[in-house]
Amino acid sequence: MNAWGPVTGVVLAGGKASRMGGQDKGLLMLNGKPLWKHVADMLAPQVSSVVISANRNLETYQESGFPVIQDSLANYPGPLAGMLSVMQQCSSNEWFLFCPCDTPHIPQTLLASLQDKQRDAPVVWVHDGERDHPTIALMHRGVIPALAAYLARGERRVMVFMRENGGHSVDLSHFKPAFANVNTPEDLAYWQEKA
Repeated sequence: MNAWGPVTGVVLAGGKASRMGGQDKGLLMLNGKPLWKHVADMLAPQVSSVVISANRNLETYQESGFPVIQDSLANYPGPLAGMLSVMQQCSSNEWFLFCPCDTPHIPQTLLASLQDKQRDAPVVWVHDGERDHPTIALMHRGVIPALAAYLARGERRVMVFMRENGGHSVDLSHFKPAFANVNTPEDLAYWQEKA
């Protein structure tokens, strides 16, 4: 399973962003650039192609030139739905590197670090030494049937699915600050000031 070929990088920008007052988080500006673009720019040198998982403001995302893929399931059922839709609609690559649009500082070696510790698991995700980041994950398309069935049962919990299907976390605590989320207006203001 770990014969590495091309990997598709995916910016997950399809959520409701309730802690941002429902604004489209990916389009919020950080230091003159939308959050999603920070993530895409960090992913692009590491992967063979980049796609965006989004459910709102599709035309704005499409202006980027990247493919934009909507959830096939209605009502924002969570990041797993975005992951499933991307893997179902992007059939060229076996592996997908997912990253949410609110983590603009992901490391330049994220893919290599996850590949290095993958050990034949169909999915691995980041642990920063303190907490898990299951939406920053490297996933093999072989999980598509299990994921579709899981979502069809009404399940939504990301790490539960990953663990049930042979996944494990990867300790990237040496990169801990790189996985800071921009979840609230206060977070956004903090990172603006850091620039």
